[in-house]
Amino acid sequence: MTNRKRSALIARVLVYTGTLLTLALLLLMVGYILVKGIPGLSPELFAWEYNSENVSLMPALVNTLLMTVLSLLIAAPLGIFAAVYLTEYAKRGSRLVGIVRITAETLSGIPSIIYGLFGLLFFVTSLGLGMSLVSGALTLSIMILPVIMRATEEALLAVPGEYREGSFGLGAGRLRTVFKVVMPSATPGILAGIILGTGRIVGETAALIYTAGTVAQVPQSIFDSARTLSVHLYALASEGLYNNQAYATAAVLLVTVVGINALSAYLAKRVARRQYG
Repeated sequence: MTNRKRSALIARVLVYTGTLLTLALLLLMVGYILVKGIPGLSPELFAWEYNSENVSLMPALVNTLLMTVLSLLIAAPLGIFAAVYLTEYAKRGSRLVGIVRITAETLSGIPSIIYGLFGLLFFVTSLGLGMSLVSGALTLSIMILPVIMRATEEALLAVPGEYREGSFGLGAGRLRTVFKVVMPSATPGILAGIILGTGRIVGETAALIYTAGTVAQVPQSIFDSARTLSVHLYALASEGLYNNQAYATAAVLLVTVVGINALSAYLAKRVARRQYG
């Protein structure tokens, strides 16, 4: 066996081994959560009103959906339009573009607790919004903004230049070309960035403890405190009195994340199928 064939075999074995180990760990984690959590599910856990007896997760589930929608309404337009400017309007090789990209990559790696402290000092204290749904949503929108912006930028850059040239050749302006030709072609990539941002919103805990609070009720307005599922899980686990309910909440949180990602992926495929026939 030649050295080249030996190297290819070793690389193939390593790839298969890494894939199997990753899949095994994923199945082990998911299986453990479901096995421990499903027996703890009960009708009381889904009661509309939370109290110390039923420790219902329904208010936290509703708050999670509200937090996700509100955060995406803030971050998605900003991230998409910023990416459009960087790829379609800014000069190639501009120093501003390089600075923005480096900043976005840096912000993506900052721990969520730092975002939480920033939200506490700025939104909660300085702006006087208090521990509220809107404070948490604003903090999370800053957190996921780099993810959506970078994903959208890569999706726009992946669109062939011939599409733009053909549109310009037919007399279309830059604005029409961007919104009628480029962005529809990049929609699957844009939705992928939104899916990543959604997953981070649903699973976030540290930033929301400092900004959204831990009140286990459905808020009457965006200025009321709201506990999400991840914060609810943290509260139950830290108290040590509701271990079964904590595992059940973890199972519901897992199913919620998988459901949101599956729905988003389905919509992305539908859009891509409609776009490319």
